[in-house]
Amino acid sequence: MGLGIRALIMVSMTICSLTSVANAAQGTATFYTPPYVPSSCYGFQNNGVMIAAASDAIWGNRAACGRSYRVRCIGSTNQGVPQPCKSTSVVVKIVDYCPPGCQGTIDLSREAFSAIANLNAGKIRIEYTQV
Repeated sequence: MGLGIRALIMVSMTICSLTSVANAAQGTATFYTPPYVPSSCYGFQNNGVMIAAASDAIWGNRAACGRSYRVRCIGSTNQGVPQPCKSTSVVVKIVDYCPPGCQGTIDLSREAFSAIANLNAGKIRIEYTQV
């Protein structure tokens, strides 16, 4: 493969990476604990533990059901845990509705939240992208 083609591939990969970061929305995440069924989207169907409930910000009158989002912690929302984030992201499936008064944009399962942040934080700032 010629040097020009390699350079073009590297530039294309960089642009794709930057585009996905640029399209990320920001919000907050909280977590909820089992039992995870029944859910607003799937009733008593078990969808595993990498799941979430959508707030009105993304619910869209059930349109969010079944969508997957990549979620990454970007910071704390309080002084209790100043650096709650882990250096990972998680992909979750929307299976439920977090009703008005929901404390986060996305209410993650306990397992999903703990994959990206310290549970003691309770609420974190996030970046999320539909995948």
